Amino acid sequence: MPQRADLDAVLNRIDQDLPQALDRLMDLLRIPSISTDPDYKPDCARAADWLVEDLKSLGFDAASRPTPGHPMVVAHGGAGDKHILFYGHYDVQPVDPLSLWDRDPFDPQVQDTPKGRVIRARGSSDDKGQLMTFIEACRAWRAVHGTLPGKLTIFLEGEEESGSPSLIPFLQENAAELKADLALICDTGLFEDAVPAITTMLRGLCKAEFTVKAADRDLHSGMYGGLARNPIHVLTRILSGLHDENGSVTVPGFYDDVAELSDELRAQWQALAFDHAKFLGDVGLSVPAGESDRTPLEKIWSRPTAEVNGIWGGYTGAGFKTVLPSEAHAKVSFRLVSAQDPAKILTAFRAWAQAQLPADCEIIWHDGIEGSPASVMSIADPAFEAARTALTEEWGRTAAFVGAGGSIPIAGYFKTYLGMDAMLIGFGRDDDQIHSPNEKYDLECFHKGTRSWARVLARLA
Repeated sequence: MPQRADLDAVLNRIDQDLPQALDRLMDLLRIPSISTDPDYKPDCARAADWLVEDLKSLGFDAASRPTPGHPMVVAHGGAGDKHILFYGHYDVQPVDPLSLWDRDPFDPQVQDTPKGRVIRARGSSDDKGQLMTFIEACRAWRAVHGTLPGKLTIFLEGEEESGSPSLIPFLQENAAELKADLALICDTGLFEDAVPAITTMLRGLCKAEFTVKAADRDLHSGMYGGLARNPIHVLTRILSGLHDENGSVTVPGFYDDVAELSDELRAQWQALAFDHAKFLGDVGLSVPAGESDRTPLEKIWSRPTAEVNGIWGGYTGAGFKTVLPSEAHAKVSFRLVSAQDPAKILTAFRAWAQAQLPADCEIIWHDGIEGSPASVMSIADPAFEAARTALTEEWGRTAAFVGAGGSIPIAGYFKTYLGMDAMLIGFGRDDDQIHSPNEKYDLECFHKGTRSWARVLARLA
């Protein structure tokens, strides 16, 4: 690690250059790079070109690389024994409904709010403000030392908000160029708005849609009720048996590949003092569900789930139609953790459901056996603890390794196609209103995020 004076000089440069850094971010935010709408294709290309020119000014060998959709920005620079790749995305969500915005979403402005100063614009938090924290840290480092802080590759996508259709082919075709020792992803946030966090585990996902079929047509309930099989009864009985009285999933083998938390990680999570009562209270709930012998954070970060996402059958229109329906339908999804295999889980679920069918009924499955596994990073890599120390120093709060209940596909793709772990560090807050009207990014998060990356790079590169 560089001497303390070397890092302090970079941090001082970031502080002094904050107004200019903010101006640069505003320029990028003015470009309406909405990837889902074909009308904005030229704007997506313009955003990519803007980033290429900015990276070139820092000494990167940068280019906008074409794809069947929007361009990828790839830049290489610096030197060192450890090669680090940074990922972000320059595309943004649509702004509808425009009537709910307090100002033009692509006319960014710094506003004073009761909680502090914020940058108000579409993309300010997701993800232009976040990706620019890394670029500004590199800028300050180069201004002070004349070099970049190590061997870096910057990889910026233009289709993250539209499903990333070009991403996997691009990774496959350019794997040798993009593979690094470690990936850094800045598209996450602080834990409960205050604690710096490194996301080290992401749950996977697999889904099943199916129909329980009985009679060959809907039946009159007066004529057949009590004698003919009702597929809604069958379906609901199957689904009600998906969990036992303790909230555990009953599908045989479901937990076979689920690892237990280490004592160290469990202690870190306990120290976060997660307020699950507030978490549930914010959505009108009060009593935790799920596995009764697990803590709330374990339930949403490191434990698998089985959820019924939709169920329908029979007559659901206005009034009443007294029929026994011939079919009943359901959608079920599973959040996966550790080494759970989507195909293994779905195969087991299908066999379990089939075994409960009574006579005269069949199950029709409407999709294939596929899904995405969980992503679990190896925090045994000293880089993770080094980054945690750097974040702790900047924020004055002990940084934590955390999990995420949902999926961030790019982290899994880096593991699958490039064979490298990813470190997810972000500085967003829960009230940033990403994907919603009046999106914002706290000025403090932009400033301290830039300083954080300077500290992280000093320790890693």
